[in-house]
Amino acid sequence: MGHSVAIWDHKAATEWTKDWNGIDQVVLRNPQGASARAIFKPPKAIRGGIPICFPQFGNCGSLEQHGFARNKVWTIDENSPPLHQNDSHGKSFVDLLLKPSEEDLKFWPHSEVRIEGLETLDYLDNLFKRERFTEQGDAITFESEVDRVYLGSPNVIAVLDHERKRTYVIRKEGLPDAVVWNPWEKKSRAMLDFGDDEYKQMLCVDGSAIEKPITLKPGEEWTGRLELTVVPSSFCSEGLDHLPS
Repeated sequence: MGHSVAIWDHKAATEWTKDWNGIDQVVLRNPQGASARAIFKPPKAIRGGIPICFPQFGNCGSLEQHGFARNKVWTIDENSPPLHQNDSHGKSFVDLLLKPSEEDLKFWPHSEVRIEGLETLDYLDNLFKRERFTEQGDAITFESEVDRVYLGSPNVIAVLDHERKRTYVIRKEGLPDAVVWNPWEKKSRAMLDFGDDEYKQMLCVDGSAIEKPITLKPGEEWTGRLELTVVPSSFCSEGLDHLPS
């Protein structure tokens, strides 16, 4: 003899109310009666739930702690797509939307420059006590302070400047590592010989020998060489191997 299972109506279990500040809030309830909500009192951060750290984490960028998204008032998507049928039984959910204002967009970090040739490499992060990490991105872009030593880097590295449609090609010999540095806003203001906004127009990419110091025995020689050339970005459309020699 078969039996029927009641279908959980997530919308019926979602209550739209006002908090004590008069701000819209959503209360979610599960089949057992438990509910969840957060207290929101701008500019205080919301505790609990899934934190939205965007477009930066912590204070590693030029914005407030963890970025602006978590302290904004989000709107509710009335026509949100349902959860997958196999994943929806007994669950409550709500879809929220964030539409940034023109003021937000003024401070939204964006990068017109990227570095290619250092993908998948290990690096020492000077912002985290020289802790060792592995580069995960397809290319290195800049949205906050960067101070890294990439270990065992290739002898050809490309810095692509999209806005000016040109590429800086760095060729090095005898220098196994590469330093990538941009002080960003806060440290730029602290340097007397560095303009407050000059971090937007500069990037340091240096050949170096940091992980393993170069030691010479009597009579031995060592040569380090670094060459910087500028080519139109069209030369790089097929990758580093196709750059002109």
